Amino acid sequence: MESTMDKMTTQKKAVPETAAFPIKRPMLAMMGMLIGGFVGMLSETSLNIALPSLMTQLNIGVGTAQWLVTGYMLVIGIVLPLSSLLSRWLSTRTLIIFALIDFMVGAAISALASTFSILLIGRMIQGIATGLILPLMFTVATLIFPPHKLGSAMGMISLVIMFAPAIGPTLAGIIIGALSWQWLFWAFIPFLLLGLIFAVKYLPNVGKLSKPKVDLFSILLSTLGFGGLVTGVSLASDHGWTSPLVLSILVVALIILAVYIRRQLNYQTPILNFKVFQRRNFAMGSVLVMLDFGIILSSMYLLPMFWQKGLAIPVALTGIVMLPGGVVNAVFSAIAGRFYDRIGAKKLAVSGFTIALIGIIMLLFTTKNTAMGYVITAHIVMMIGVPLAMSPVQTFGLNALDPMTASDGSTIMNTFQQIIGAVSTAVATSLLAIGQSTSTAAANSQTAFTNGVHLGLIFPLILTIAALIITLFIKEERHNA
Repeated sequence: MESTMDKMTTQKKAVPETAAFPIKRPMLAMMGMLIGGFVGMLSETSLNIALPSLMTQLNIGVGTAQWLVTGYMLVIGIVLPLSSLLSRWLSTRTLIIFALIDFMVGAAISALASTFSILLIGRMIQGIATGLILPLMFTVATLIFPPHKLGSAMGMISLVIMFAPAIGPTLAGIIIGALSWQWLFWAFIPFLLLGLIFAVKYLPNVGKLSKPKVDLFSILLSTLGFGGLVTGVSLASDHGWTSPLVLSILVVALIILAVYIRRQLNYQTPILNFKVFQRRNFAMGSVLVMLDFGIILSSMYLLPMFWQKGLAIPVALTGIVMLPGGVVNAVFSAIAGRFYDRIGAKKLAVSGFTIALIGIIMLLFTTKNTAMGYVITAHIVMMIGVPLAMSPVQTFGLNALDPMTASDGSTIMNTFQQIIGAVSTAVATSLLAIGQSTSTAAANSQTAFTNGVHLGLIFPLILTIAALIITLFIKEERHNA
């Protein structure tokens, strides 16, 4: 009798938990968003390698050209906080279809642009789409996948977020070398069209439309606060962190954001529900996601320049030597979620950040004469560690929320990802310039630049150590599969 009862209990525990909105083909439902998110993240880094060509053809300077990157991130930072509100007024299906069409329009405008202004407008239109797709990917995943399969789903999303920026320079180098910068944007459209077909055919309406009262003042505060913060840190790389203009923008933006957050905490129907940070696991997961994203963006900003200016590698070859790390990134982004389903977040996060730390330390020991194989190996080591931690900590944080607050959580995560990405890039740029200018080997430009890269790498090193310390305090509840 006891044996039978034990068997029944075991069978009961083995029954998979159901999704909040179960559907037959959840992965096919995700495909449109995954493709859109991949193109969006690819667009965030692929244009960097085209900036020299754009500067020549459009007759613009470095500071102006950088706005093609920062302007894109600026719009993402503005739209992301509003996506949660929009998802309560419009179905996720409607928003995703609109975003994919919007991205195609922005890509076409950019490809046809003959002036900087038109090209910037096209880039900012694309930013609207990315700002909508990124948080909705996480929201939909938490609704259509059961908890015991959510880790695998988050692994696929991490593959999109981590792999696309890693291979962006490689693909851009190939396209520009064979054709022209315009084809960077034309190449997006077929993929987006495929994503649109998947969304129309397989993506159902999920979630509930509550249609809350629209708080226009909060929207204004959100736009000025997040937009100002991204603008300030973007200008810092050109004007310096002590510039009166930069400091004024950052101080005003932070004050506005403080007012915005306070208003959201006390408003009956907030645009973003910052009360989700009361969930310890979500707060910890969010911080780790932001640190992880800061590590990848700052290091991947420095490494391509190190190849070209520190090791004197041609631009075309730079894309090729970065490909092994990109491939490894993709593999570990995909499998990290499956590992999470089996062993949980803590072990993966500790292992991932430890491995990433080793990779960064390896890069700190490079010189202008370092063998190419050593740098490729250091890059690969980093690309094992960073994605190994990303998907598990993301899933760990979002699993702490219920379906009603999952949208707020994913939006907050993605909003602060873009902000920390802009901040990390700006800090790395500033440290690079300081290290290069103060180098005692200034007579040798390669050595001076390498020293600048070393100083720049101190920032992701600090982020990695901080993340590793935080992971030691993770306490998780395991789901039975």
